[in-house]
Amino acid sequence: MRSDGTADKATRRELLRVEQPFANHNGGNIAFGPDGMLYIGLGDGGSAGDPEGNGQDLGTLLGKILRIDPRPSGNAPYSVPNDNPFASDADARAEIWMYGLRNPWRFSWDRVTRDLWIGDVGQNEWEEIDFAPAGEQGLNFGWNAREGAHDFEGSVPDGVVDPIYEYSHADGGVSVTGGFVYRGTAIPELAGAYVFADFAQGDLIVVKQDDGVLTDERDLGVNAGAVSTFGEDSSGELYVADISGRALRLDPS
Repeated sequence: MRSDGTADKATRRELLRVEQPFANHNGGNIAFGPDGMLYIGLGDGGSAGDPEGNGQDLGTLLGKILRIDPRPSGNAPYSVPNDNPFASDADARAEIWMYGLRNPWRFSWDRVTRDLWIGDVGQNEWEEIDFAPAGEQGLNFGWNAREGAHDFEGSVPDGVVDPIYEYSHADGGVSVTGGFVYRGTAIPELAGAYVFADFAQGDLIVVKQDDGVLTDERDLGVNAGAVSTFGEDSSGELYVADISGRALRLDPS
């Protein structure tokens, strides 16, 4: 960044390029984690049903959340942290942090507990919210052997982690948009609640957990349109953006 706060385009460099076999399920969320590393969410590569089996294939970056150090290392544009779960596995891509994901459409960390929450888009029947307690790594969330907590295709590998929350397309949902755990001060009753939405329904939903077990689910009674993403400011207050271009702030009623 320049001293005036604008980006210096001359410093642009490419970190990572991943070829996509189809036009959908390409992921797109990138975020720096609480450890300062860069996390990258990639979908399974698209089509329907994960025809290439990318979600369960540790030899590809597709269908994963990756973790890298974006600083150059020698001639490489980035490096892989030594404590990544597959860093020493010759049969796996060292960048992988979590796998078995269909299209992780927004992931975030609870700024207090550092737990990881993932909104993973389902196939035809189930949308899911995945949860990883702080410090957990290498978790397999099951796609495409499972869609949500339900068998989908082939045998289910050992150790698959079920979603902490799922909802059915029969209830009108089509595509989950993951959000954030609320840690602001404007709405004290929301403290510690994870806020998310479905792209088609637009209703803001909150869930709470205790030790990885769901303890509460509520509809906030607020519809934010075709919700494409959430944001969080430095004070922990939450913002919602819909596909039409509106940016909304979550305020007390």
